[in-house]
Amino acid sequence: MNEITFRRAEDRDDPAVLVALYDRAARWMLASGIDQWKPGEKDEEHFRLRQRNGEVWLAEAGGRAVGAFELWWRDEAAWGPQPPEAGYVHRLMVDREHAAAGTGRALLAHAEGRIAGAGRAWSRLDCVSSNPRLRTYYEGAGYTVVGEQPVKEGADGSLYAVTLLEKRLGDASQEAR
Repeated sequence: MNEITFRRAEDRDDPAVLVALYDRAARWMLASGIDQWKPGEKDEEHFRLRQRNGEVWLAEAGGRAVGAFELWWRDEAAWGPQPPEAGYVHRLMVDREHAAAGTGRALLAHAEGRIAGAGRAWSRLDCVSSNPRLRTYYEGAGYTVVGEQPVKEGADGSLYAVTLLEKRLGDASQEAR
């Protein structure tokens, strides 16, 4: 098994890699009967904007991208105004065809290390309320449901409900890379 390495998405070609990861994950969701992401929903400009306004991380193994996530430092759309005590994980993507088992948890651990390294005590995320499988996955990774946001507006103007989850972080600053 190839070791997973992480790097911040900053290369010129990274947005195209991220779109491909997103679309593969979206196709897997559709094939699995999960109504959440749609292929073509996020373009390169979306990821360029996320790179400018937060952090986007790629996980690589065996010379290829096997996963990615966005790390935001604010998420008022889901969480409302909050003190700077958390990092917000978005768009956790795993290439199910090429990633080893455990890649999703490795992505979460890396995000949590980045958050703790920034001196923040909480890792927060949300998932579409209509996806109980994903909620169970996050709960298995140590996240606790702390509420529901009944009406979150997507970038395309669509409205949907999300489940809010958070995890208290210990001193994970040594994990930040």
